[in-house]
Amino acid sequence: MKLKAARITNYKCIKDSTEFSLDEKITCLVGKNEAGKTAILEALAKLKPTAGFDGNFDVTRDYPRHELSDYEASHERNPAVVVCTTWELEEGDYSALEDVVGPAARTIGAIRITKNYNNAVYLEYDLDEEEVIKGLLEEVDFQAKDRTEFKGVSTVSQLVKQLGEPSEQQQQQQALAGLIQSRFGEKSPRDAARDVIWQRTPSFAFFSQYLRMPGQLAVNAFNTRVAQKSLTEEDRVFESLLAMIGMTVEKFAEIDNYEELSAKLEAAENKLTRELVRYWSQSEYLKMRFRFEHSRPGDEAPFNEGWILRTRIENTRHGATTGFDQRSSGFIWFFSFLVWFNQLRRNIGGNLIVLLDEPGLALHASAQADLLRYIEERLSPTYQVAYTTHSPFMIDASDIMRTRTVEDVYQEVSPEDDPDTDPHRGTKVSDQILRADHATLFPLRACLGYEITQTLFISKYNVLVEGPSDLLYIDWFRRKLAALGRATLDPRWTVTPCGSVTKIAAFMNLFGGNDLECAVVCDFADGSKGKVRELQESELLKAGRVLTIDAYANRPEADIEDLLGDNAYVDLVNQCYSLEGGNIIMPPKVADGATPGRIMKYVEEHFRVMPPEIPELNHTDPADFMVRQGLDIKLPELDAALERFEKLFADLNTILHGADQKETTPKVPTRVGRRSDTRGQ
Repeated sequence: MKLKAARITNYKCIKDSTEFSLDEKITCLVGKNEAGKTAILEALAKLKPTAGFDGNFDVTRDYPRHELSDYEASHERNPAVVVCTTWELEEGDYSALEDVVGPAARTIGAIRITKNYNNAVYLEYDLDEEEVIKGLLEEVDFQAKDRTEFKGVSTVSQLVKQLGEPSEQQQQQQALAGLIQSRFGEKSPRDAARDVIWQRTPSFAFFSQYLRMPGQLAVNAFNTRVAQKSLTEEDRVFESLLAMIGMTVEKFAEIDNYEELSAKLEAAENKLTRELVRYWSQSEYLKMRFRFEHSRPGDEAPFNEGWILRTRIENTRHGATTGFDQRSSGFIWFFSFLVWFNQLRRNIGGNLIVLLDEPGLALHASAQADLLRYIEERLSPTYQVAYTTHSPFMIDASDIMRTRTVEDVYQEVSPEDDPDTDPHRGTKVSDQILRADHATLFPLRACLGYEITQTLFISKYNVLVEGPSDLLYIDWFRRKLAALGRATLDPRWTVTPCGSVTKIAAFMNLFGGNDLECAVVCDFADGSKGKVRELQESELLKAGRVLTIDAYANRPEADIEDLLGDNAYVDLVNQCYSLEGGNIIMPPKVADGATPGRIMKYVEEHFRVMPPEIPELNHTDPADFMVRQGLDIKLPELDAALERFEKLFADLNTILHGADQKETTPKVPTRVGRRSDTRGQ
C-alpha cells in the first residue's frame, strides 16, 4: 500500500494541517524551526507505529493546550480525530484481498484510515458486496438457472439466511455455505477485507534520535549486559555492524587460529570500506580496519580486561589510523546511520514507512548530498520515506516538487472580526511550495540558487552583465544586426546576468578557477563608479575586459538604455506602457553644449508623477516588450543605436579572438545552465 495523502488535526501545535499529498517514494517537509515539522511526523507515526514507539494519543499531553479545557468536556462522547490518511492499493494488496473477497477486491478504491483520541482506528473503503456474492456463486459453479433463488440478495449475511439450515441444504448450497464459512467465519466480507487491509498497511518507523555506534566493544562487559538483558542502544548498533559482515561477538571469540581471524577481519574491512566509499564523498582515502585483540591493563575500564573488538579508520593518504570515536561527529553520524538502517531493513522488512526527523544535521553540505543519495538509492526502492529539514542541501533540486512546506501560520485579526477570533492558525502543510512565506521558502530558494550557480555557465566564453534587461537588449540587437547582414556578437559569447556590478567580483571569485574566459559590460553612474574602477584594477579580470556603457553612449554616465538613444528609449517606454494623452513622455531637450544625462533617470522622474492607474516602471518591461514585438518594431533613430551596439560587439569579439590565439583545448563545464537574477537599481 502507498500512502497518498495525510491530514493532521488537533495535535500539539497543529489545529488543522490541511490535507497534503505524499510522494510515492520520498517526501521532504521543509520549514523553520518550531514550525511543526516534528509534530507532523510524530502524529503520522502513531497511526501504526513499529515496536518500541508509543502509538497512543493522550489528551492531556497531545491536545493543543489553549483549547484543551473546551475539548475535555466533549472528549468522551465525541473524540477528536488526529490522523486522517488516504492510501492506494497495489497489486500485491489486491491479490491478498482476492483470496478473501474474490474478484470484488478490484472494486475497492482509495482507503481512508483515521485514528482519534480514543485511539480507535477506522478504515473506510468501498466494497461491492453484490460482487462478492457473484464471485462466490461462480466459485462453486452455480448455474444461471440456479441463481434465481438468490435474486434480490445484496449481502452475504442475507445469502447465509437464504441458504437456511445445513440439514435443508442441497450439495451446491452446502459447498457455498462451507466456502462462506472458510472465508469469513462470523465476520462480514467488509470486516474480513478490513483485517487484510490493516495487516497490509505499512507500519511507521519514526526516528528523531539517531544512535551513535561505539568505536570499540569490551567482550566481557558486553556478555554481562547480554546475560542481564541490559544491552544499550550503542550495543545494538554495534551488533548491526557485525550483522552486516555476517559475524557476532561469539563467532570472533571462537576463532582459534590467526589466519582465519585475519581472513574474517579483512573480509569485513573490505565489505564495509566499499559501502563507505560509495556513500561518503568527503574523502576517498578512508578504509575500515578491525582489531580483535587482548586488552592492555593500562587502558580505561572496561577495555582493560578480556578481548576487545576495535573499529579504526585508516587514511591511506596519510598512512595513519585513528579510532572510530575520534573521527568527526559528522562521519560518526553518517556511518552509524548506514549501519543502523541496514539492520533495520533486516529486522523489520519492507512493509514500512520511514519517518526521519532532521537527519544529517551534523553533516557538511556535500555529505548531506551523500545522505540524500543513500536515501534515494537504498531506502526509497523499498520504503516510502518522509523527512524534515531546514537545510537547503537536504532538498533535491532535481525533484523539487516532492517538497512540502510546513508553516506555523499567524493571521492578523481585523477590527471587524469577532473579538474571540484566534489569530493563530497553527501548523499548515502545503503542496503549493511556492506560496509559503519567505522564511519558510529560504531553504528552497537557497537550494535552487546553489544549484543554478553550479550550472551557471553554459559555454567557455561569458559576458557578465548586471540584469535581465541588459541580456534582452543585447540579444535583440545581436539578432537585428545579424538579420541586416552586419557585424554582430560572436555566437560563442554567452550573456549572463549577475544582479549588479557589486556581485560580479563575487562571481569571478567563485567561478574564475573554472578556466573560463569572461568579459564584463556594465553601467557607469554615480554610486557604481567606485565599484567599476575596483573591478577594472583587480586581478580577477584581464586588462581591458571591463567595458562600461559610457564609452559607447558618448556620455559621462550611462546605462544600457542610453545605447538606444533618448528618442528611441522614450518611444519604447510609451509603447510598452500604452501611455496616451498627457501621460506620454516627450524626449528630453538638451541645450547646446550641455551634457546629456541618463535617460533612465529622466524616465524614472516622469513615472514618479504618473496617475495611479499607470503601472510602476520596471527596467525589464521595455526590454521584454521590445523582444516580444520582434525585429520589426519601429523606433526613431534606430540606426544610431545599431551603430553603438555594433561597436560594443566588435570590442567583445576582439577580446574573444585574443583568447582564441592562446587557447588550447577548452575544458567545458560538466554542468550547464543560466542564472536568472534581478538587476541592481
